Amino acid sequence: MRVGVLALQGAFREHQKALAACGVETEQIKKPEQLAKISALVIPGGESTTMGKLLIEFNLLEPIKELGEQGMPVFGTCAGMILLAKGIAGSTQPRLGLMDITVERNAFGRQVDSFEAELDIPVLGEEPFRAVFIRAPYILSVEKSVEALTSFGGKIIFARQGRFLAAAFHPELTGDLRVHRYFLENCI
Repeated sequence: MRVGVLALQGAFREHQKALAACGVETEQIKKPEQLAKISALVIPGGESTTMGKLLIEFNLLEPIKELGEQGMPVFGTCAGMILLAKGIAGSTQPRLGLMDITVERNAFGRQVDSFEAELDIPVLGEEPFRAVFIRAPYILSVEKSVEALTSFGGKIIFARQGRFLAAAFHPELTGDLRVHRYFLENCI
């Protein structure tokens, strides 16, 4: 199995390292033709408006959206979660729109308000997960088809809809592989 990591912006190398530590081959995705080589895709954090524009500029938005609609597993972190959402509060920015969620961008504050927190995520086991939040979004609402996996401060920050997984935080920056393993074992 080869997992693609969108490599237009953000911590794509860190996601590749985490996936490699899980025993998975990865491919940096920058061109549409590379999508034929992968069986799943990870979309890293970054600036979601810019990433949406880059997806269009690099002719990746529609091909990724089509593959997602056809069943390709996709995991989005932070900006990746925003791009997966069908709804973005107050925004018409480009998006993949694959998950039945509505998100709020920069919902926990600006860059200087970034923080770490211990999260209880039952699907990952009893040990708390140390999560890194950087200009993090959260999920305002979910449809019935979406499973909220955990919340922080009363806000949903980790959710799954079938083969799609979205996290408001950055598991690739922690060294804890449980979120990546969860994606590999439960969404693919």
